[in-house]
Amino acid sequence: MGRVALVTGGTRGIGAAIATSLKDAGYTVAVNYGGNDEAARAFTAEHGIPAFKWDVADHDACAAGVAQVVEQVGPVEVLVNNAGISRDGFCHKLSAEDWDRVINVDLCSCFHMSQEVLTGMRGANFGRIVNISSINGQTGQLGVPNYAAAKAGMLGFTKAVALENARKGITVNAICPGYIATDLIAGVSDDMMAKIVAGIPVGRIGEADEVARCVLFLVSDDAGFITGSTLSVNGGAYMI
Repeated sequence: MGRVALVTGGTRGIGAAIATSLKDAGYTVAVNYGGNDEAARAFTAEHGIPAFKWDVADHDACAAGVAQVVEQVGPVEVLVNNAGISRDGFCHKLSAEDWDRVINVDLCSCFHMSQEVLTGMRGANFGRIVNISSINGQTGQLGVPNYAAAKAGMLGFTKAVALENARKGITVNAICPGYIATDLIAGVSDDMMAKIVAGIPVGRIGEADEVARCVLFLVSDDAGFITGSTLSVNGGAYMI
């Protein structure tokens, strides 16, 4: 049995690609999901990866959920904080509810989940945490101040937790995908998609598997000297 990996928001999109890639690479994988029971059942039936339901924005739910994963699958050695939502709106029109929900799901979940696995990782002198941020956390984006703030916050969180745990064999890194072919952009019009692609130097949007391959590298032993870093996976749309 390979190292135990837990992927939040792992039954669809980028999360599903990460989870299945980890399993194919020999990891023992569990995924978390928040609400779509049908998609979770279909994912588990197809891939044989157990799915556990809880709200990653709820600290107590994360504690109970991770405990369940540890009991049924094993101590978590690799955590991928991928769960995220968006609720769009310009700042002057955005509701406080939509602000809070996105911050809590996208950013606060990283704290809740990381706190639950770090004690075990520190005791084992090994761990890998990868936080899936976004190009919007690097550049900002109109109409999504809550999402951009959450994703930017993830980058600061990544660096701080990396510093705290570097001497314990634990690496903490972030990945910032650009436009990736997932449900989040499925409703974008052809005209808007053409404008998006025009701004990407490689001339196309990315695939979820391309993000997953980056995760595989960062959680591997080969990446043991990389921590507190941000890997941009955006086709050159934003270069740092």
